[in-house]
Amino acid sequence: MSTAARTASPAGHLLEREDALAALHGAYAEARAGTGRLILLGGEAGIGKTAVVRTFNAALESRSRVLEGACDPLFAPRPLAPFADIAAQTNGSLREAVEAAAGAHGVFEAIRDELVSPTVLILEDLHWADEATLDVLRMLGRRIGAIPSVVVGSYREELEKAHPLRVVLGELATVTGVERIHLDPLTAGAVAVLAGGFDVDASELYRTTGGNPLYVREILDSGGAAIPETIRAAVLTRIATLGREAQALVEAVSLAPPQLEGWLLERVCSEVVDRVDECLDAGVLTSTGGSVSFRHEIARMAVEETVSPARRLDVHRKMVDALAAPPSGRPDLARLAHHAEAAMDREAVLRYAPAAAREASAAGAFREAAAQYARALRFAASESPLERAELLEGQADAYYLTDDQLAAIDSLQEAIAFRRQACDEPGDARLLGRLVRHLACRGLLIEAEEAGAQAAAMLESRPKSHELAEVSNAMALICAYRDDADGAFAWGAKAVELATLFDDPATAIDAAITVATVKTFRDGLEASSELEHTLALARRHGRPDLVARALDDLALGAMANDAHEIAARWLEVGLAHCDEHELDLWRLAMLSLRVRSELDQGLWTDAAATAATIIAETRDSPEPGLQARLVLALVRARRGDPDTGPLLVDATAIARAATDPGWGAALACAVAEVAWLERRADDIREATDAAFSEAVDTSSWRTAELGYWRRRHGVVDALPADLQGPWALQLSGDWRSAAATWQAKGRPYETAIALSEADEEPALRQALDLARELGARPLAAIVSRRLRELGVRDVPRGPRPSTRENAAQLTARELEVLALVADGLRNADIAKRLFLSRKTVDHHVSSMLRKLDAKTRGEAVASARRLGMLEDP
Repeated sequence: MSTAARTASPAGHLLEREDALAALHGAYAEARAGTGRLILLGGEAGIGKTAVVRTFNAALESRSRVLEGACDPLFAPRPLAPFADIAAQTNGSLREAVEAAAGAHGVFEAIRDELVSPTVLILEDLHWADEATLDVLRMLGRRIGAIPSVVVGSYREELEKAHPLRVVLGELATVTGVERIHLDPLTAGAVAVLAGGFDVDASELYRTTGGNPLYVREILDSGGAAIPETIRAAVLTRIATLGREAQALVEAVSLAPPQLEGWLLERVCSEVVDRVDECLDAGVLTSTGGSVSFRHEIARMAVEETVSPARRLDVHRKMVDALAAPPSGRPDLARLAHHAEAAMDREAVLRYAPAAAREASAAGAFREAAAQYARALRFAASESPLERAELLEGQADAYYLTDDQLAAIDSLQEAIAFRRQACDEPGDARLLGRLVRHLACRGLLIEAEEAGAQAAAMLESRPKSHELAEVSNAMALICAYRDDADGAFAWGAKAVELATLFDDPATAIDAAITVATVKTFRDGLEASSELEHTLALARRHGRPDLVARALDDLALGAMANDAHEIAARWLEVGLAHCDEHELDLWRLAMLSLRVRSELDQGLWTDAAATAATIIAETRDSPEPGLQARLVLALVRARRGDPDTGPLLVDATAIARAATDPGWGAALACAVAEVAWLERRADDIREATDAAFSEAVDTSSWRTAELGYWRRRHGVVDALPADLQGPWALQLSGDWRSAAATWQAKGRPYETAIALSEADEEPALRQALDLARELGARPLAAIVSRRLRELGVRDVPRGPRPSTRENAAQLTARELEVLALVADGLRNADIAKRLFLSRKTVDHHVSSMLRKLDAKTRGEAVASARRLGMLEDP
């Protein structure tokens, strides 16, 4: 009996899944009309996701081509496993891409070619998906509207916070054409229908199973009048009805997820292979395409737990022998490594796990690559130090590319220890150079400098080498972080020369990017042509990571020169490049540039949205997280909104874990400004002393800004005489020049701050207009008080211009809330949309109701429409 039938009512239709099926058929109709859809079908284990998909497919009959693939329930799954399944059903470019290990991007291009005519593409069990498969899912989701097909992905919703699938679901949440469907448990009435004809208490069955269709089905199929306490007991009761040889076959299948192909059955279970039909007839196993498997992973795990140790070893050893020599195609390295470890076969693990890791990395499945390296390292205790170091290097690279930076640093440091044990000084220095970038990314600048200096000292008396090229590149990067232009130029030139000599274009381009970026900061936008040249080189050599770095630095250089429009163009190109190549680390870096640019330009709603996007990420990059929290806290404080405290607490934790003085200075400036705007009597001297001293000692450009905000809190410092820039002008009392400089830089809020220090009514009125235009309520209040102190009597106390534009005198933010209330959003949803706290939205809604003289949200919307404040639908 099929899975769908077993969850169906006696009348033959699937119970309580009509809405889900209607959504799938609707998506199929849209796809046939030319607009693709991605349906993400979620629910708990056993809820009936597969049954819904099978019923949908059956209803299509022969009207459309269906391609199906499933993810592996392995510790380190096969890269692109579902697409390998699908490739076996096709004979075109997809099969070639999978066999050639073309990676996620190559597989996406091939799968898109397969979907040029209406097709239903099924991807099951995405909660087990490898990283490359999730990358393909991302690309499909972002481009689904232009693909005339339906993609259906099923997954369990019980995902931990950092699960990679959760990240992808978040990224696709607002993409047009992507829909998520949640399957609820069956009601008591549905369970009673399923239990009809069985000698069981339907109410007790519902209570025991919670309405989970799989649990209901397994208990009913166990055949006993008594309801078992657990699903495991139900599964084992049913298996106990099989003969001894059939049970042995079931045990073997339980040890070989996701399925046992026909040829493997012959080799691994030759003595009991004739019992397959008995297992199928009993409903214990199911057969698809010549392979046998369990109907559900829960049932497989229940059986696997009961297999004796001796039987386990025997089956896994037979699996290794069989998989090593498949009847066609290449050996499946991920499955081989899995069974080799289970068989405790050290030699086989060390043969297959590193190879599987390299294969996974080539496919972009870096999380799986790291797991395979970890598997190999568990069996490598007796290997030589150099061999263990190589495994750890591979693991470090994989960790870094999954954004697990701390794990990458740990692996590199352990590899360095093994290099030293083997007296491999050049290899030791090379790894120290690689460690520099990892440490600098986390703001551990002192530690990065120590690692770089140590590496350079090791190689200074040695002949020219490839290792020295990498170390020179790392030293150039450190100098760039420390604003040491001469040092960056010298080390960068050396790195380019050596990398060219030893035919290492990647290191040469990377060093050239560093040098060109420093020149752009020192000499202005005219020098950015060198950066554009490195961008062309990176593209020519097919290095998407270096293309991303060049684009990021072009945007950074434009921002440093106050060319925000140019920066925005580079960021647009860069973010599209990161999306195309799934470079999530660089995407976050570019978003952290964009969020600061939006803040500086006074685009606060945009800045808040970008900041919230960064904060929602579960990836490990600390600098974008710090930047986003500081920006969002500043936006809230400048608008007079609450909830700045938690953001600054989180930002403080990030900055204090780093040794980059720039992080501490940025935090101190934000803390001081927020306290000033919120009129809090915090001890700003204590909160900013360390950052200020560090800024003075390092001649940081932040010195004047920190000094300004400390002065605002009554802290008067002895400042260096050579301070420059608009903050220095404000410190000297030259508000007029400061305001002109800020205005030329396109910084309206800072312009208003400078004008607010004037003793002249025209300048103060200009500051007030700017503050009101930005929605900067606290600054507007400060300037208004200043005007009144000067004796100006006609300072407007009423609503801002944005409030006067509507009859009910709603503020701009209340108008935003009103529009979302009219769209039917709840306060919690509005809070997410506008990146506010629930409490703040509650306040805005209450104020809106009061101003519109309405008792309910519906009355408020109706009243607003009568007043012409909302379009009539």
